[in-house]
Amino acid sequence: MHELSITQGVVDICESSADGRRITAVVLEIGQLSGVIPEAVEFCFQACTRGTLLEGARLILERVPARGRCEECAGEFHLGTYYEPCPACGSYRVTILSGEELRVKELEVD
Repeated sequence: MHELSITQGVVDICESSADGRRITAVVLEIGQLSGVIPEAVEFCFQACTRGTLLEGARLILERVPARGRCEECAGEFHLGTYYEPCPACGSYRVTILSGEELRVKELEVD
């Protein structure tokens, strides 16, 4: 489960950004195509925050849907997976616009 190491990385990033202040909430964006399972991050969060500035903090997950733009017809559409063709013209020349995110968006500190 790589979500444990990802969650530990999130905790490290938050602590280094908090300037020693207690963190009460973390907003984390997780893209649909990121390969990260949001429920697993939630499960790991309590264990990874124990004894840190984040202990007891709320974890708010924002799921980012995958969107793509066709390079042939310029249509934008929802992606379920990588390498889906454009539903309008069938082209595989698709640029991913969103869905790969994995970032700490916001911290709430005391």
